[in-house]
Amino acid sequence: MPRLALALALHNHQPVGNFPSVFEQAYREAYEPMVAALERHPGARVALHYTGPLLDWFREAHPDLLSRVRALVARGQLEIMTGGYYEPILPAIPDRDKHGQILKMTQAVRDLFGYEPTGLWLAERVWEPHLPKPLAAAGATYTVVDDTHFLHAGLAEADLTGHFVTEEDGATLAILPSAKALRYHIPWSTVDHVMEWLRTQARDGDERVLVMGDDGEKFGLWPGTHRLCWERGWIEAFFTALEAASDWLLVMPPGEWVKTRSPRGRIYLPTASYDEMTEWALPAPAAARLPAFKHELETQGRADVLPFLRGGFWRHFMVKYPEINTLHKTMLRASRRVWRMRPGPRRDAALDHLWQAQCNCPYWHGVFGGIYLGHIRSANYEHLIAAERIADAGRRRRQWVEARTEDLDADGRPEMLVRSDAQVLSIDPADGGSVVTWDVREAGVNLVNVMTRRAEGYHEALRQAIARGDAALYRPGEVEESDGTETIHTAHVRVKEWGLERYLTTDWYRRSSFLDHFLASGGGPEAFARGEVGELGDFVNQAYDVVLGPGEGAPGSTRSVVVGLVRDGYVWIGDAHAPIRVEKTLAIPAGRETLEVTYRVSNRSGLTVAADLAVETNWGTTGPDATVVAGADSYRVGGARRIPDASAFTLRDETWRLAVSATVESPQPPDLWVMPIEVVSASEAGFERTFQGVSLLTVWPLRLVPGAAWEARLTYEIRSLATRIAAPSDGL
Repeated sequence: MPRLALALALHNHQPVGNFPSVFEQAYREAYEPMVAALERHPGARVALHYTGPLLDWFREAHPDLLSRVRALVARGQLEIMTGGYYEPILPAIPDRDKHGQILKMTQAVRDLFGYEPTGLWLAERVWEPHLPKPLAAAGATYTVVDDTHFLHAGLAEADLTGHFVTEEDGATLAILPSAKALRYHIPWSTVDHVMEWLRTQARDGDERVLVMGDDGEKFGLWPGTHRLCWERGWIEAFFTALEAASDWLLVMPPGEWVKTRSPRGRIYLPTASYDEMTEWALPAPAAARLPAFKHELETQGRADVLPFLRGGFWRHFMVKYPEINTLHKTMLRASRRVWRMRPGPRRDAALDHLWQAQCNCPYWHGVFGGIYLGHIRSANYEHLIAAERIADAGRRRRQWVEARTEDLDADGRPEMLVRSDAQVLSIDPADGGSVVTWDVREAGVNLVNVMTRRAEGYHEALRQAIARGDAALYRPGEVEESDGTETIHTAHVRVKEWGLERYLTTDWYRRSSFLDHFLASGGGPEAFARGEVGELGDFVNQAYDVVLGPGEGAPGSTRSVVVGLVRDGYVWIGDAHAPIRVEKTLAIPAGRETLEVTYRVSNRSGLTVAADLAVETNWGTTGPDATVVAGADSYRVGGARRIPDASAFTLRDETWRLAVSATVESPQPPDLWVMPIEVVSASEAGFERTFQGVSLLTVWPLRLVPGAAWEARLTYEIRSLATRIAAPSDGL
């Protein structure tokens, strides 16, 4: 009788900072039903992987589930896999953090389940050739990646029925290919179809294994799958069929196969992830073209060419989205600072915050949201800020401020990093002399945690579907009425509201703060948000010269740091361009959460310059219900509006528990333009409009005769909305 082995590995994860309601929904609709099904079917022997955020939540909310999983392990039915505790992309973090995160997870598996894990779940199956050495050093003997990785190395699908061995510097690691066909069949094809397909893979006299490593959330949490898997009984029928096929089908965890069988040979895999991820990593035009090109080849009967078509490299997300690069490089700086601490409880607490900030979800973007999930971005920043706060707690002086020049974003050009006991600012002279991050240390908030509106490859699919009139509209819950046969990989275009095409506007510059616009007169916030107000100057994303110096203080002490930024640029007046100098200084004090920004704009031409001068700041508020208070009036930031004579205003965010009060000293009070930053992003449930922050522009009608100058001062003061700012726990 032909003999085939099936090895299933189910990966369960919720990101650091996700809403407790999402954890509970995932538990109720996917995690608990799967454990119950495994309890009913002892012949379904599989590997499970739970990430650290889930384990921590289970300990508090549902410790009984951990006990039930431990019992399944004890009866020999389950293998538990290790991995990075907070589910980092392992190639993207330092080796010392790889090692620490894996050891933390391995110890948790021992403590919770009484199991010694040997298999490692590789987050998003992001593989780079140097990984065998650090993974083996952390105790892993095997991992699972996609068959895509092997096909890119030149193997054929027929070769992918066993495990292989790879190495780096002599350190070896077994590696198993996860079959894309199984990922797409399970659970969306009928059980009979899946079993028949498996039978066709069996061979007389040739024991083979097929592996599927995939997300546990697809069994109940993804749209339509709860109805399919549990109400209609797909999993029950599948596990029953697996047990009934024991005469020709072995069901075993992947680690058991690796331990009891010989490898098929040695392999060296190129950098890769799963196929969809490599498409998402491409620049937007290529990301739109590649799936269409693949489909065209398939319809032409040229599927044989597809294994040689490769998408992008995961690390390109740090090019595609500068906000990801900023988060990543901030994480690397925090890692260096924390590891310089003396070993002990304080460093352990700082490391745990650092490792939580390495959770992979906001470091990429695809169907599952990634960087566009504002609350997930905020959580990573919160933990990075907490890690650095602990690392700096041992400084002798209670109030301090320091500054240095450093290539913060690894682009070959220097930036400025100003750190104090109260706040941390990074300033990019080459990109408009802008403030890129502004951390309030005690609150654990990066005030400039916003996303720029960019073109995405999937936007073209949305435009085409809307033009054809075939985009489906649904409201929350309606997708559950689906028959479940539509996967996230093949689903029709779904939109969560009509008119999303109105929000496909893109920005031509990065949404940082203290960007200097010279705008055509007569515009307004709505037109500016649509990109319809003419830009007359060349200052917004251009280079400024920088001068760094100390501020006021006693001799020999530094009580503040002043960063001076200067650009000699141009403003277009009709068909001529007038030389204009913009000088701005940022004063950052020790001991206080304040920032003073002064401006001097000089007309160095023989022309009269008439334009609207607008200073743009962008704020990563936690939602559209944050408010701007000016005088006796309060305005939600979720709508565009103009507030006249705004010489004083306050931005309030109840979730931050912070208020940022601004006072403006200028020859005439400015107007304040309020504009929500909204993008159209894709998720497993369809296209949706997501709030990314709010843009505030202080706008003055400027008229400068030849040789004239204009000056203003903007002072920002941050205060708590509570008795004490709610800071993340230091874990001490």
